[in-house]
Amino acid sequence: MPDAKQTRPVLYLTQAAAIAAAYVVLTLPLAQFAFGPVQFRLAEALTVLAALTPTAVPGLFLGCLLANLFNPQNLGPVDILGGSLTTLAAAAITWQLRRRWPEMILSPNRSRRSRRAWLRLLVCLSPSVLLNALVVGIYLPFLIPDLVVSVPVVLATMLSILLSQALVVYAVGLPLLLALLRTRFVIGEK
Repeated sequence: MPDAKQTRPVLYLTQAAAIAAAYVVLTLPLAQFAFGPVQFRLAEALTVLAALTPTAVPGLFLGCLLANLFNPQNLGPVDILGGSLTTLAAAAITWQLRRRWPEMILSPNRSRRSRRAWLRLLVCLSPSVLLNALVVGIYLPFLIPDLVVSVPVVLATMLSILLSQALVVYAVGLPLLLALLRTRFVIGEK
C-alpha cells in the first residue's frame, strides 16, 4: 500500500484538475455573461478555494486558461493569456495571504471570528477582485472590435469588472468558503 508521501502528488494533481474542470463548467454554459466588457463569471467564486489549498492556484489558472481558450467570442492571445495569468497571480497572492494569516481559516472557534479576522478574510479574498478589475479592465476595451476606446470607457470597464467580481467573490464565494470550513474541508498544508 502506498504511503502518504507517494499519494500526495496524485491528490494535489486530482484536486487541481477538479478545480479546473469546475471553473470551465461554471464559465462556458454562461459564456454570454462571462466574457466582454461586462463580465459576470460565476466560476470566479471558486477563487476562494485558494484560501484553502495550494492546489487551487494551478487549478484556477488552468480552468481560466481553458475557459478563455474555448470562449465563443475569442479575443485572442492577449485575453487568453492575460486573464489566465491574472487569475494565477490572484490565486497565488490569496494563498500567500492565507499562509500569513492561518488563524483566519484554521481558528478553533470559527463561529466567533473577531472583526480583525473578518477583515483579514475579506482582504485575503480580494486579490481576484482587484487584479481582474485592474489588469483585465485595462486591456479588454482595446481587444473588443468596434469599441471606441477612451479613458471613460476603460474606467467603466474596470468598474464593471470590479463590481461583478466583488459580487461573485463575496456573495457566492464567501458563503461557499464558510460552508466548506463548517464541513472541515480544509485541505491546506499540514
